[in-house]
Amino acid sequence: MFTAPPPLAEASPLPLEGLTVVAVEQAVAAPFATRQLADLGARVIKVERPDGGDFARGYDTAAHGLASHFVWANRGKESLAVNLKDPRGLDVVRQLVAGADVFVQNLAQGAAARLGLDAATLCAGDPRLIAVDISGYGAGGPYADKRAYDMLVQCEAGLVSVTGTPGQPVKSGIPAADIAAGMYAFSGVLAALVRRGTTGRGGPVEISMLEALAEWMGHPLHHTMHGGTPPARTGLAHAVIAPYDAYPTADGARVLLSVQNDREWRRLAEQVLHQPELGTDPAYATNAERTARRGATDALVGEALGKLTADEAIARLEAAGIACARLRDLHEVAEHPQLAARERWREMGSPVGPLRTLLPPITLPGTEPALGSVPALGEHTEALLRAVGKSDAEIAALRREGVIA
Repeated sequence: MFTAPPPLAEASPLPLEGLTVVAVEQAVAAPFATRQLADLGARVIKVERPDGGDFARGYDTAAHGLASHFVWANRGKESLAVNLKDPRGLDVVRQLVAGADVFVQNLAQGAAARLGLDAATLCAGDPRLIAVDISGYGAGGPYADKRAYDMLVQCEAGLVSVTGTPGQPVKSGIPAADIAAGMYAFSGVLAALVRRGTTGRGGPVEISMLEALAEWMGHPLHHTMHGGTPPARTGLAHAVIAPYDAYPTADGARVLLSVQNDREWRRLAEQVLHQPELGTDPAYATNAERTARRGATDALVGEALGKLTADEAIARLEAAGIACARLRDLHEVAEHPQLAARERWREMGSPVGPLRTLLPPITLPGTEPALGSVPALGEHTEALLRAVGKSDAEIAALRREGVIA
């Protein structure tokens, strides 16, 4: 069920209204960053290839015929389909950048520089411009020219080494490296906008997927560098806390719980396991002992929860003040009662009609995020070309010659 936007007593402008962003972007990292800017009111002009556009458009057809990645990362943008290898197409983009506040690109290493669209070149010509280069591994170093897809960067950053089971490392089920880079690019733009507001100067912003994800790896990195050994892969369990796992219930569901201290263990033993003596039993009374006997600890918890339905288990755990959750699949997340109660669902337009979408997690009371439509390839090309002074005849010629779509 979709939720209409709540009425605003006194509508406030979105914080980025009036800003223009031009993005030569593809896949996830840059599009995800610029979508955040669009949600906050910025005008985002997405530059795509005429022959198919952003290749994320072709990843799948799961969203009523559209690619789910593309739908997720590209709402609220204008699509300009133009061939940057043709000087006429490149000139159109240069004219748009000349009137923009922010430029973002995540082309293959060196491609933007060859076009004169790298951050250093653009900012040298326009000190007020904020220009963002997003790359896999950064502009220098031995990995600078290495191909960088999300899974590969997850491996290089060590995320895969700590994710999975003792016998099997696995990648994250979401594009964690892309998302990390996208969010640091987004926050880097906001920081640069603040700096420009005080100094009048924008400047380059550099983001690498490896460096972004390596920052997210801070806990296991410090654990390894200073403690000598990396955290073990433990699936849904925790390397140094027990009980901390997902346990099957009588109705086929799984309930997760986490006991963070020995007081909570005593409450769990008394109110959930109904074995209060375990709370003070030397074999289980401390987290160190429970972790050392993880198998036996999990067996005790599993036996108790296995006699209950998920609802009964959650009710008993919450009554005892034990942190817990359901292991939900994505159909269940789409109907999550908390998201529904907080009216987090909206509709956005698309080439195939309205699509359900979540509000962005940044909530600014008194404003409603823009949540513009997902653009068709080249949907705004003619309007943007007219905006930079192209006549109907010139536009027709560019289309005939394959410069635009």
